[in-house]
Amino acid sequence: MRLEPSQFLSEKALPVWRLRAFLESLFVALVPIAYGIIIYFFSVPLWILWILLSGYIIYVVLTVVIIPPLRWKRWRYDVLADEIDLQRGFFIRKRTLIPMSRVQHVDTEQGPLLRKYKLAAVSISTAATVHQIPSLTIEIADELRDRIAELAAVVEDE
Repeated sequence: MRLEPSQFLSEKALPVWRLRAFLESLFVALVPIAYGIIIYFFSVPLWILWILLSGYIIYVVLTVVIIPPLRWKRWRYDVLADEIDLQRGFFIRKRTLIPMSRVQHVDTEQGPLLRKYKLAAVSISTAATVHQIPSLTIEIADELRDRIAELAAVVEDE
């Protein structure tokens, strides 16, 4: 049995994930808002609006308050000489091993939220897909990108 990866994401990932979830929840809020507008113009039951509002509040509490810490606790990674080990997920745990021989290139990415919190994501491209290690400090992300690129070049030379 293989040991779990030992590296965690930055704790600054929590406010970023919470803010992103809140902003995404504003789109979900359009459902009760739209129903409220329908109530204004048509004679439809008011109790449905209360159910929609309750559902929205439960959705916000789950996605903004409860899920980000659980997600952070489960997200782990390790960069070894011959592979990259990623583990994530709290209901369904997903473990990905990326052989260094498959790595084509490595990037760091920063959107506006990550930049505000001085974080970056490392994207690892293979022929089949792109894997991402989200929410690392900029220093760690740059160091990890350079290390993976160096290890992938060494494996390729052999």
